[in-house]
Amino acid sequence: MRALLRAAVTLAVLVAGWQALVWATGLPRYLLPGPLAVADAMRRQAPLLWSHGLTTLTEILIGLVAGVALGGVSALLLARYRTARRWLMPLLLVSQAIPVFALAPLLVLWLGYGMASKIAMAVLVIYFPVTTALFDGLRRTDPGWLDLARTMGASPAAILWSIRLPAALPAFWSGVRVAAAVAPIGAVIGEWVGSSSGLGYLMLHANARMQIDLLFAAVLVLGVFAVTLYAAVDALARRALPWQPDTQPAEDANP
Repeated sequence: MRALLRAAVTLAVLVAGWQALVWATGLPRYLLPGPLAVADAMRRQAPLLWSHGLTTLTEILIGLVAGVALGGVSALLLARYRTARRWLMPLLLVSQAIPVFALAPLLVLWLGYGMASKIAMAVLVIYFPVTTALFDGLRRTDPGWLDLARTMGASPAAILWSIRLPAALPAFWSGVRVAAAVAPIGAVIGEWVGSSSGLGYLMLHANARMQIDLLFAAVLVLGVFAVTLYAAVDALARRALPWQPDTQPAEDANP
Protein backbone atom coordinates (compact mmCIF):
# COMPACT_ATOMS: atom_id res chain seq x y z
CA MET A 1 0.00 0.00 0.00
CA ARG A 2 2.87 2.37 0.73
CA ALA A 3 4.39 1.67 -2.67
CA LEU A 4 1.05 2.29 -4.38
CA LEU A 5 0.59 5.50 -2.42
CA ARG A 6 4.05 6.75 -3.37
CA ALA A 7 3.40 5.89 -7.03
CA ALA A 8 0.07 7.73 -6.94
CA VAL A 9 1.64 10.80 -5.35
CA THR A 10 4.48 10.81 -7.88
CA LEU A 11 2.03 10.51 -10.76
CA ALA A 12 -0.13 13.30 -9.38
CA VAL A 13 2.88 15.61 -9.02
CA LEU A 14 4.01 14.89 -12.59
CA VAL A 15 0.54 15.52 -14.01
CA ALA A 16 0.18 18.74 -12.01
CA GLY A 17 3.60 19.91 -13.20
CA TRP A 18 2.68 19.08 -16.79
CA GLN A 19 -0.56 21.10 -16.56
CA ALA A 20 1.21 23.98 -14.82
CA LEU A 21 3.83 24.07 -17.60
CA VAL A 22 1.11 24.28 -20.25
CA TRP A 23 -0.68 27.09 -18.41
CA ALA A 24 2.52 29.02 -17.68
CA THR A 25 3.98 28.87 -21.19
CA GLY A 26 0.73 29.11 -23.10
CA LEU A 27 1.89 26.51 -25.61
CA PRO A 28 -0.71 25.71 -28.26
CA ARG A 29 -2.44 22.34 -28.09
CA TYR A 30 -0.82 21.17 -31.32
CA LEU A 31 2.58 21.42 -29.62
CA LEU A 32 1.87 20.28 -26.08
CA PRO A 33 -1.67 19.55 -24.94
CA GLY A 34 -2.31 19.54 -21.23
CA PRO A 35 -3.46 16.54 -19.20
CA LEU A 36 -7.01 17.86 -19.23
CA ALA A 37 -7.04 17.98 -23.03
CA VAL A 38 -5.54 14.48 -23.23
CA ALA A 39 -8.13 13.15 -20.77
CA ASP A 40 -10.89 14.73 -22.83
CA ALA A 41 -9.47 13.10 -25.98
CA MET A 42 -9.39 9.74 -24.24
CA ARG A 43 -13.04 10.19 -23.26
CA ARG A 44 -14.17 11.26 -26.72
CA GLN A 45 -12.11 8.70 -28.63
CA ALA A 46 -12.49 5.79 -26.21
CA PRO A 47 -13.99 3.40 -28.81
CA LEU A 48 -11.22 4.24 -31.29
CA LEU A 49 -8.48 3.79 -28.68
CA TRP A 50 -10.03 0.52 -27.54
CA SER A 51 -10.19 -0.86 -31.08
CA HIS A 52 -6.61 0.00 -31.99
CA GLY A 53 -5.33 -0.81 -28.50
CA LEU A 54 -6.81 -4.31 -28.66
CA THR A 55 -4.92 -4.96 -31.89
CA THR A 56 -1.61 -3.80 -30.39
CA LEU A 57 -2.20 -5.72 -27.16
CA THR A 58 -2.84 -8.92 -29.11
CA GLU A 59 0.39 -8.43 -31.06
CA ILE A 60 2.31 -7.81 -27.85
CA LEU A 61 0.97 -10.86 -26.01
CA ILE A 62 1.45 -13.28 -28.91
CA GLY A 63 4.91 -11.88 -29.57
CA LEU A 64 5.85 -12.17 -25.90
CA VAL A 65 4.75 -15.80 -25.64
CA ALA A 66 6.41 -16.77 -28.92
CA GLY A 67 9.60 -14.85 -28.15
CA VAL A 68 9.95 -16.32 -24.66
CA ALA A 69 9.33 -19.85 -25.96
CA LEU A 70 11.81 -19.47 -28.82
CA GLY A 71 14.41 -17.86 -26.57
CA GLY A 72 14.03 -20.56 -23.92
CA VAL A 73 14.42 -23.38 -26.43
CA SER A 74 17.45 -21.69 -27.99
CA ALA A 75 19.14 -21.24 -24.61
CA LEU A 76 18.57 -24.91 -23.72
CA LEU A 77 20.08 -25.99 -27.04
CA LEU A 78 23.06 -23.71 -26.54
CA ALA A 79 23.65 -25.12 -23.06
CA ARG A 80 23.14 -28.76 -24.01
CA TYR A 81 24.93 -29.11 -27.35
CA ARG A 82 28.31 -27.72 -28.32
CA THR A 83 27.36 -27.90 -32.00
CA ALA A 84 24.38 -25.68 -31.32
CA ARG A 85 26.67 -23.11 -29.71
CA ARG A 86 28.87 -23.09 -32.80
CA TRP A 87 25.97 -22.50 -35.18
CA LEU A 88 23.38 -20.59 -33.17
CA MET A 89 25.60 -18.17 -31.27
CA PRO A 90 26.78 -16.29 -34.40
CA LEU A 91 23.16 -16.02 -35.56
CA LEU A 92 22.16 -14.73 -32.13
CA LEU A 93 24.81 -12.01 -32.29
CA VAL A 94 23.98 -11.08 -35.88
CA SER A 95 20.30 -10.73 -34.97
CA GLN A 96 21.27 -7.92 -32.60
CA ALA A 97 23.90 -6.33 -34.82
CA ILE A 98 21.26 -5.40 -37.42
CA PRO A 99 19.04 -2.51 -36.26
CA VAL A 100 15.42 -3.47 -35.75
CA PHE A 101 14.26 -0.52 -37.85
CA ALA A 102 16.21 -1.94 -40.79
CA LEU A 103 14.37 -5.26 -40.57
CA ALA A 104 10.88 -3.83 -40.09
CA PRO A 105 10.29 -2.91 -43.78
CA LEU A 106 11.44 -6.37 -44.88
CA LEU A 107 9.11 -8.10 -42.43
CA VAL A 108 6.20 -6.00 -43.64
CA LEU A 109 7.12 -6.82 -47.23
CA TRP A 110 7.38 -10.55 -46.55
CA LEU A 111 4.55 -10.99 -44.05
CA GLY A 112 2.17 -8.25 -45.09
CA TYR A 113 0.44 -5.42 -43.26
CA GLY A 114 -1.43 -7.67 -40.84
CA MET A 115 -0.49 -8.91 -37.39
CA ALA A 116 2.12 -11.40 -38.58
CA SER A 117 4.82 -8.81 -39.31
CA LYS A 118 4.23 -7.01 -35.99
CA ILE A 119 4.36 -10.25 -34.03
CA ALA A 120 7.60 -11.18 -35.81
CA MET A 121 9.05 -7.78 -34.91
CA ALA A 122 8.10 -8.24 -31.26
CA VAL A 123 9.67 -11.71 -31.28
CA LEU A 124 12.92 -10.29 -32.65
CA VAL A 125 13.06 -7.69 -29.88
CA ILE A 126 12.25 -10.25 -27.16
CA TYR A 127 14.37 -13.14 -28.38
CA PHE A 128 17.81 -11.83 -27.43
CA PRO A 129 17.26 -10.82 -23.77
CA VAL A 130 15.44 -14.08 -22.97
CA THR A 131 18.04 -16.29 -24.67
CA THR A 132 21.06 -14.56 -23.19
CA ALA A 133 19.56 -14.39 -19.68
CA LEU A 134 18.65 -18.08 -19.56
CA PHE A 135 21.89 -19.20 -21.23
CA ASP A 136 23.93 -17.15 -18.77
CA GLY A 137 22.00 -18.69 -15.87
CA LEU A 138 22.57 -22.20 -17.23
CA ARG A 139 26.31 -21.54 -17.51
CA ARG A 140 26.64 -20.26 -13.96
CA THR A 141 25.30 -23.26 -12.07
CA ASP A 142 27.18 -23.98 -8.83
CA PRO A 143 30.10 -26.29 -9.79
CA GLY A 144 29.67 -28.21 -6.54
CA TRP A 145 26.16 -29.28 -7.53
CA LEU A 146 27.39 -30.45 -10.93
CA ASP A 147 30.30 -32.41 -9.43
CA LEU A 148 27.95 -34.10 -6.96
CA ALA A 149 25.50 -35.03 -9.73
CA ARG A 150 28.28 -36.49 -11.89
CA THR A 151 29.63 -38.43 -8.93
CA MET A 152 26.18 -39.95 -8.43
CA GLY A 153 26.09 -40.98 -12.10
CA ALA A 154 23.55 -38.47 -13.40
CA SER A 155 23.37 -38.16 -17.18
CA PRO A 156 23.99 -34.80 -18.90
CA ALA A 157 20.30 -34.53 -19.75
CA ALA A 158 19.30 -35.21 -16.13
CA ILE A 159 21.80 -32.62 -14.91
CA LEU A 160 20.38 -30.07 -17.33
CA TRP A 161 16.72 -30.59 -16.40
CA SER A 162 17.08 -31.33 -12.69
CA ILE A 163 19.92 -29.02 -11.64
CA ARG A 164 20.99 -26.47 -14.21
CA LEU A 165 17.53 -25.39 -15.35
CA PRO A 166 16.03 -24.87 -11.87
CA ALA A 167 19.16 -22.97 -10.85
CA ALA A 168 18.83 -20.76 -13.94
CA LEU A 169 15.16 -19.85 -13.38
CA PRO A 170 15.94 -16.54 -11.57
CA ALA A 171 18.04 -15.41 -14.53
CA PHE A 172 15.35 -16.62 -16.93
CA TRP A 173 12.63 -14.60 -15.22
CA SER A 174 14.88 -11.54 -15.25
CA GLY A 175 15.06 -11.93 -19.01
CA VAL A 176 11.28 -12.32 -19.22
CA ARG A 177 10.82 -9.11 -17.23
CA VAL A 178 13.02 -7.27 -19.73
CA ALA A 179 11.09 -8.90 -22.57
CA ALA A 180 7.79 -7.70 -21.11
CA ALA A 181 9.14 -4.16 -20.97
CA VAL A 182 10.42 -4.10 -24.57
CA ALA A 183 7.68 -6.16 -26.26
CA PRO A 184 5.51 -3.08 -26.98
CA ILE A 185 8.47 -1.50 -28.78
CA GLY A 186 8.61 -4.23 -31.39
CA ALA A 187 4.88 -4.17 -32.05
CA VAL A 188 4.71 -0.38 -32.38
CA ILE A 189 7.76 -0.23 -34.66
CA GLY A 190 6.07 -2.69 -36.98
CA GLU A 191 2.89 -0.60 -36.96
CA TRP A 192 4.85 2.55 -37.77
CA VAL A 193 6.46 0.94 -40.80
CA GLY A 194 3.23 -0.39 -42.27
CA SER A 195 -0.14 -1.34 -40.82
CA SER A 196 -3.85 -0.73 -41.07
CA SER A 197 -4.63 -0.75 -37.33
CA GLY A 198 -2.98 -0.55 -33.93
CA LEU A 199 -1.81 2.21 -31.60
CA GLY A 200 1.29 2.89 -33.71
CA TYR A 201 -0.93 3.36 -36.77
CA LEU A 202 -3.20 5.65 -34.75
CA MET A 203 -0.22 7.72 -33.55
CA LEU A 204 1.00 8.34 -37.10
CA HIS A 205 -2.42 9.42 -38.33
CA ALA A 206 -3.06 11.61 -35.28
CA ASN A 207 0.31 13.30 -35.77
CA ALA A 208 -0.33 13.88 -39.47
CA ARG A 209 -3.70 15.48 -38.66
CA MET A 210 -2.24 17.57 -35.81
CA GLN A 211 -4.42 15.75 -33.27
CA ILE A 212 -1.67 15.80 -30.68
CA ASP A 213 -4.07 15.23 -27.80
CA LEU A 214 -5.13 11.94 -29.42
CA LEU A 215 -1.46 11.11 -30.00
CA PHE A 216 -0.72 11.59 -26.30
CA ALA A 217 -3.77 9.51 -25.41
CA ALA A 218 -2.49 6.62 -27.55
CA VAL A 219 0.95 6.90 -25.93
CA LEU A 220 -0.65 6.77 -22.46
CA VAL A 221 -2.67 3.68 -23.38
CA LEU A 222 0.49 2.01 -24.64
CA GLY A 223 2.24 2.95 -21.41
CA VAL A 224 -0.56 1.41 -19.37
CA PHE A 225 -0.19 -1.79 -21.40
CA ALA A 226 3.56 -1.90 -20.79
CA VAL A 227 3.34 -1.24 -17.04
CA THR A 228 0.50 -3.73 -16.55
CA LEU A 229 2.29 -6.41 -18.53
CA TYR A 230 5.50 -5.90 -16.57
CA ALA A 231 3.64 -6.02 -13.26
CA ALA A 232 1.86 -9.23 -14.31
CA VAL A 233 5.14 -10.89 -15.33
CA ASP A 234 6.80 -9.75 -12.11
CA ALA A 235 3.96 -11.20 -10.02
CA LEU A 236 4.16 -14.46 -11.98
CA ALA A 237 7.91 -14.60 -11.41
CA ARG A 238 7.45 -14.15 -7.67
CA ARG A 239 4.99 -17.06 -7.59
CA ALA A 240 7.28 -19.22 -9.72
CA LEU A 241 10.29 -18.55 -7.47
CA PRO A 242 8.97 -18.85 -3.92
CA TRP A 243 12.38 -19.97 -2.65
CA GLN A 244 14.00 -16.68 -3.71
CA PRO A 245 12.50 -13.85 -1.63
CA ASP A 246 13.38 -10.24 -2.35
CA THR A 247 16.18 -8.74 -0.30
CA GLN A 248 17.26 -5.16 0.12
CA PRO A 249 20.17 -3.36 1.83
CA ALA A 250 19.77 -2.60 5.51
CA GLU A 251 19.83 1.15 4.90
CA ASP A 252 16.86 0.80 2.52
CA ALA A 253 14.80 -1.41 4.82
CA ASN A 254 12.83 1.56 6.17
CA PRO A 255 11.09 4.07 3.88
